[in-house]
Amino acid sequence: MTRVAIVGCGRMGDRRAACLDEGPSRLVVAADVDPARAAALAAQHEGSVATDDWRAAVARDDVDAVLVCAINDALTPVALRAVQHGKHVLVEKPAARTPEELDVLRRAADAAGVVVQVGFNHRFHPALQRAHELFREGAIGPLMYLRARYGHGGRLGYDREWRADKARAGGGELLDQGVHLVDLARWFAGDFVDVRGRVATYFWEMPVEDNGFLQLTTPSGQTAWLHASCTEWKNLFSFEVFGRTGKLQVDGLGGSYGLETLTLYRMRPEMGPPDTTSWTYPEPDPSWRAEYRHFLGCIAGGRQPDATLGDAAAALRVVHEVYRQGAA
Repeated sequence: MTRVAIVGCGRMGDRRAACLDEGPSRLVVAADVDPARAAALAAQHEGSVATDDWRAAVARDDVDAVLVCAINDALTPVALRAVQHGKHVLVEKPAARTPEELDVLRRAADAAGVVVQVGFNHRFHPALQRAHELFREGAIGPLMYLRARYGHGGRLGYDREWRADKARAGGGELLDQGVHLVDLARWFAGDFVDVRGRVATYFWEMPVEDNGFLQLTTPSGQTAWLHASCTEWKNLFSFEVFGRTGKLQVDGLGGSYGLETLTLYRMRPEMGPPDTTSWTYPEPDPSWRAEYRHFLGCIAGGRQPDATLGDAAAALRVVHEVYRQGAA
């Protein structure tokens, strides 16, 4: 039985708590700076308690794992304290606001020898999982390039939320949704040695960007073109992987992003229109549960997760290189 503390009882905390039945685990304590939110979450889980003291929550002897569901400026402090107390940690992306902030957590996690998984849940969407399997099996031949877009249109008051506060968020849309695109691009293509990009604030009156544009290149010359936007008035997710003999395309993530669909295009010997196979995934988003099952499996098996602090560090370095270029 994995005994769990959740720190941060807003929307993400609720989403994580809903996955606890995926394995032999139970919520011991719910912590939030808002006592009412902590109490509301704890009340849904028999035997759990609520607190507004997250430091005490992660130090409890009856807690084995901590799910860090706080906003960006609290992610590293909470995760750091948890690993220092020997707890396994699932921390929401981006895990830190800066690469330097994350380095402190990485060193502590290495010293503690615990499992620390970063919440790159997009890796666990079924269409992306299947696309990655097909890619590794050689279904589209050697990689040439990737192209991806991800965005939403915000909401009334978006420019007054914590995501618009640079000190709390660490950045804007490139760090928020864009970090998922960077992580997915690395998952398929590997590390990038040349990072070029631009951030801009076109619509929202806030000190962080509402659009980020990236051109990333691997050591062997493959390129990823990525665009993250919160001026995408109709929510959009599109991820395309181009090989020498075919193409993989994932559209939608369910809900407001549209039906999650994977399409495989296979080039014919005579070229022309490709052979096309599509898979749809109409069920409610299963990525959160799949991600939590993976976390529990890593704890039980004593192995490192697929989405590590190293992956988060690599993605953060890309994002902050683009921020550095924008400030030059």
